[in-house]
Amino acid sequence: MASENRTSGPYTYAQAGVSIDAGNALVKAIGPLVKATRRAGADGEIGGFGGFFDPKAAGYADPLLVAANDGVGTKLKLAIEHDGHDTVGIDLVAMCVNDLIVQGAEPLFFLDYFATGKLENRVAERVIAGIARGCQIANCALIGGETAEMPGMYAAGDYDLAGFCVGAVERGQQLTGERVAPGHVLLGIASSGVHSNGYSLVRRLASDKNWQLEEAAPFDSGRRLIDALMEPTRIYVRSLLPTIRAGKIDALAHITGGGLLENVPRVLPAGAHAVIDADTWSQPGLMAFLQEQGDIAPQEMARTFNCGIGMVLAVIPDLAEEVSAELAQAGETVFRIGEIVAGERGCTVRGAAGNWSSPTAWEAVHGA
Repeated sequence: MASENRTSGPYTYAQAGVSIDAGNALVKAIGPLVKATRRAGADGEIGGFGGFFDPKAAGYADPLLVAANDGVGTKLKLAIEHDGHDTVGIDLVAMCVNDLIVQGAEPLFFLDYFATGKLENRVAERVIAGIARGCQIANCALIGGETAEMPGMYAAGDYDLAGFCVGAVERGQQLTGERVAPGHVLLGIASSGVHSNGYSLVRRLASDKNWQLEEAAPFDSGRRLIDALMEPTRIYVRSLLPTIRAGKIDALAHITGGGLLENVPRVLPAGAHAVIDADTWSQPGLMAFLQEQGDIAPQEMARTFNCGIGMVLAVIPDLAEEVSAELAQAGETVFRIGEIVAGERGCTVRGAAGNWSSPTAWEAVHGA
């Protein structure tokens, strides 16, 4: 007896749930977005099997190539559930290009991977428009990507993103952290929000505490809570690159998963220990809200969220004020947050009750 689910007549890919026509239409629709990301070294065209980039045309004589890849994580669930598809592409680019700039590398070109169960071009175009916007902010060419329609792999409406970025730095100018030594000053650059880490905890709190995400944020009556949570990751490339190329920064740490506590040691040499005073900046309202809602210990905050600091710089004391002024002129908010001392490679973050929801002084230590 034939199965009643069997299709009569010849089988087609479309009957299996994959529309080649929809994919072709998407490529055609995003063509202008890709062209808008053109820069020296890339022509901004798509449609081939790969994308070309010419480092010589970008002005490099003897470049080292630096590569990074990342995703957006469960922040995508909030985007899917609340029609927030326009900015997660910026997050995707930011998570990659910020990882390149901390090594002194200028992001050159970017490729994306968009995977879903059923391709909805209206959603995909919005996501890719965000990717293109992120590339423009970072002065990075979007030279290609992949759209995968995979029925049965994802729930209805779900999608996932991955990004891949390559940058370059002239040989000998890369940041390795090897010049960092006791006495270096630590500067922190403000984040724009939660960025793209810690959202599994954010979403757990939203569910357990029954947050009304479409209503005004308790810490900011002028915007909805969902908008505060979806604020895209700040891209630091343009503001940092001139100061890096001037040789004024000895190390940079991108504060992502693991927070301040675990990311700063990644750029320190042996014998250098970072000491960060959490009372040197005011914890943003969103971070204070998360801490209060979850009764999260300060130590847990320091290893889960960026706590208002998206980048940490190590500079010699004589350059601290100059670097701070340059970055402020470039539009960043900069705090002097600590110093490097002699000790085991690692990080200590400590604070009093002032800027954190904690009744007592606290300290968190992480050894690398």
